[in-house]
Amino acid sequence: MSTRSDEAALAAIGAAAKELRLPTLRAEVARVAEIATRERQSYLVFLSELLAAEVDDRAERRRARRIADAKFPRLKRLSEFNVDAVKTIQAAQLATLAHGHYLSAGEPVVLLGDSGTGKTHLLIGLGLAACEQGRRVRYTTCAQLVNELVEAADERVLSRVVARYGRLDLLLLDEVGYVQIDHRGAELLFQIITEREERASIALASNLPFSEWGAVFPDRRLVAAIVDRITFNAHILETGTESYRLRTSKSVARRSKAG
Repeated sequence: MSTRSDEAALAAIGAAAKELRLPTLRAEVARVAEIATRERQSYLVFLSELLAAEVDDRAERRRARRIADAKFPRLKRLSEFNVDAVKTIQAAQLATLAHGHYLSAGEPVVLLGDSGTGKTHLLIGLGLAACEQGRRVRYTTCAQLVNELVEAADERVLSRVVARYGRLDLLLLDEVGYVQIDHRGAELLFQIITEREERASIALASNLPFSEWGAVFPDRRLVAAIVDRITFNAHILETGTESYRLRTSKSVARRSKAG
């Protein structure tokens, strides 16, 4: 049973925690103190448990904030990807990428395959794994990024926007090849890619092989320069042509019959 002195101490700790911006410590001190009393813990153990709760909660809040800042359209994990449905991709490849060594080396990742073959799942999975490792990530489509850059250039704030993207550890660029890009937009996109070259990773997904990128970007030399930069030391994964959802359904059905 708590005494008045205990209540006063808890109130003082709560006030100090509020002043020091330690919300978890403030919320957990009474519960942790009760456990410490019941288990006859030393003052040092009690303090370490309380500080550990604050540290863990802060880490979780930072993780949640990084995921929110990444602007994923939905959450997908690499571990959820059905490699049995995509024979061209090996579990070992995804495990290697999940560790994030490519991020430290500033290496690109390129996902090629028809629409609906699982590219966006893999792209988001890479981004989510990076967020959980403490990396700064942003997901966008090619068309969205180009529109943002064009608007920034018109408003004379392009350097600010380029710098913001330059601070990311991983830029996820989806749907390259779905929409034609004019010459100005292609040059601005090239600026972003060049800014990240061999310094910070970019992972992109395209429904077109590199040989057909000339249909998306108007300048052949610019296409060659973009492809050169995103393929240098790149991890290139091909997801094929058959629907990932259909292949996954077939794979599940086969396993059910086998069981």
